[in-house]
Amino acid sequence: MQRRGGFVGVVTLCCLALLQCSMVSGQVPAQHKMDLHWQPATATWYGSPDGDGSDGGACGYGSLVDVKPLRARVGAVSPVLFKNGEGCGVCFKVRCLDKSICSRRAVTIIVTDECPGGYCANGRTHFDLSGAAFGRMAVTGESSQLRNRGELPVVYRRTPCKYPGKNIAFHVNEGSTDYWLSLLVEFEDGDGDVGSMHIKEANSNEWLEMRHVWGANWCIIRGPLKGPFSVKLTTLSTGRTLSARDVIPRNWSPKATYTSRLNFKL
Repeated sequence: MQRRGGFVGVVTLCCLALLQCSMVSGQVPAQHKMDLHWQPATATWYGSPDGDGSDGGACGYGSLVDVKPLRARVGAVSPVLFKNGEGCGVCFKVRCLDKSICSRRAVTIIVTDECPGGYCANGRTHFDLSGAAFGRMAVTGESSQLRNRGELPVVYRRTPCKYPGKNIAFHVNEGSTDYWLSLLVEFEDGDGDVGSMHIKEANSNEWLEMRHVWGANWCIIRGPLKGPFSVKLTTLSTGRTLSARDVIPRNWSPKATYTSRLNFKL
């Protein structure tokens, strides 16, 4: 299965940021209920048969995909679900339909990557799962036989994301400066997706809009920016808002991760 690579160089990221952060969108996420109905799709698997899936991925989570709670729950999705990166962090339940080999239980996966070609092309709704996640849909003892089937008809539905013991965290991307700040959002309970993101500087009452760059990454070009920074998230699916006060300290540094005390209540 062809999937987008997980590494994006600092130069490429900066160029994308300069292009996209300069755009003025003014869009407000639509507020509606998360669709929890089962829908038809297809699924394949990649990586080693019992493996956790790919390293990194098109969402930019990097090594997070190799450890719990993402480990073995990662999934690449077709463009109709990836939504140019706005689908990053969304959680789905996926269940196969062949009663002769599939169990009744669904596997929960987290969108960490995109599969733009092959089975995922031409507007199809498709999941490319880790070998471990794919095998969990089988009845006991039949995981290998299920993987041998290749492409499977499945049903899927949105499900609230749950990261027990985790609060929302913000990773400051490499290359960030006082004039260009880029953040990666991690461990968002509930909807899992981000529709808009704002930051507020120290001693200011103005929320500054950040722009979606790629995957789960957002940025702002303005300066000089002065921390500590408060961060406000609004979900794409339901328009819920959460504000983390002074979550990024005054002496912040690139490649550091700062964890809030908050998360969306389920």
